[in-house]
Amino acid sequence: MMTNSNASQVSVFNKILGGKGTTRCHLSKTILTLAAGLALASCGNNQQVGTEANTDSNDNAAASQDEVLRIGTEGAYPPFNYTNADGSLGGFDVEMANALCADMQVTCEIIAQDWDGIIPGLKAGKYDAIVAAMSITPERAEQVSFTDPYFSNNLVFLAKQDSNFDPSNAKDIDKNLIAAQRSTISSQWLEKAYPQAKMKLYDTLSNAFLDLGSGRVDAMISDKLPALQWLNSTSGKNYVLKGDEIDINDNFAIAVRPGDELQAKLNKALANIKANGVYDDLNKRYFAVPAATSAVGSDSATKAAVKPEGSNADSKAQ
Repeated sequence: MMTNSNASQVSVFNKILGGKGTTRCHLSKTILTLAAGLALASCGNNQQVGTEANTDSNDNAAASQDEVLRIGTEGAYPPFNYTNADGSLGGFDVEMANALCADMQVTCEIIAQDWDGIIPGLKAGKYDAIVAAMSITPERAEQVSFTDPYFSNNLVFLAKQDSNFDPSNAKDIDKNLIAAQRSTISSQWLEKAYPQAKMKLYDTLSNAFLDLGSGRVDAMISDKLPALQWLNSTSGKNYVLKGDEIDINDNFAIAVRPGDELQAKLNKALANIKANGVYDDLNKRYFAVPAATSAVGSDSATKAAVKPEGSNADSKAQ
């Protein structure tokens, strides 16, 4: 394509050809000089266009590589999320978040946040999504948008093995001091189902287990899988599940800000890792039962539950 500069040179070239008194020799030299100039100008312009195109391509590639997805998690809810001795975060939620980021071809940045502030942190823009074993509830759905569920959960009661605590007896629940984590589906269910229950609420599940193991409470209500993990720890060796599991149609999902297009992207990535086997591999490593039945079990599952490698849940409970 001819530039304005090239057009001007052609105009001059035409004037020279049409001019009077120009000798053939002088004209030949002039023609050669102008032709060489036009060729150099054309090459220079083409090279500049090519350089700009390569720069744009490199910038786009760098932008794709530099895109970061910030994930908030609690770091205190094993086996779903926990903090290792070196300060790094681990657990099923953390590894699943990294798998989702890999599928979306973005860099994952995992940020620890106390449970009570985890939704406010999302709303304030501290991170882009929450992956923290968060149950879908109508109250939370008024503040955040949820992805498709990634885990189904049952509730359980725990107490000392030689305890007479029977959660099927409402009087036992009302007269015993029961531990639970604050602002969780466990504590909310107990408050609604047993308004007279004597409850002691904790900021983290680890602190609730600590008091249970120390005998400062009589029993505890918890999500099933964290309970199974604690029962396999040194601190939980003299404790067992009491009564039947409580199925309240509880599902864990990823939370994002309302209206965020990230919701659809995460749903797609979640479907992909379930289809390609990555999700099932994680489930088998962290939990003893298949994904389809991970919320259903018996006492035999207690001793089969997998303790995540590197978890400091046991040290917190002591």
